Amino acid sequence: MTRQDISELYRGYIDCLNRQAWPELGRFVHQEAQYNGQRIGLSGYREMLENDFRAIPDLRFVIDLLIADPPHIAARLCFDCTPVGELFGLPVNGKRVSFTENVFYEIRDGRIAQVFSVIDKEAVRAQLGNDSP
Repeated sequence: MTRQDISELYRGYIDCLNRQAWPELGRFVHQEAQYNGQRIGLSGYREMLENDFRAIPDLRFVIDLLIADPPHIAARLCFDCTPVGELFGLPVNGKRVSFTENVFYEIRDGRIAQVFSVIDKEAVRAQLGNDSP
């Protein structure tokens, strides 16, 4: 795949997430997907995303930075949302928070096969006024 190919694939994937078009997820995510070193497969990946949207009903993935170097792609994603209950173990309880995620992907067979994600949880902690680790 070319840089343009994987960039278009990724933008389609983000659109799929934002629309919560779960039946389409298999077009973008490999059947044997891994997330942060754990094999969770397509079904586990879908379950993880569905749980994210339950915890954060107004969740929207916004691409801030996208770098493609086939077969890899890296993105900085921005979030401005209102989680219900807890987020990353922090009691957000309906307060609006903003944070970012730096995420790296490996594309295999035209689909996302491996994901390494680092979320700025400290940004949420700071917005809640909770400085304890």
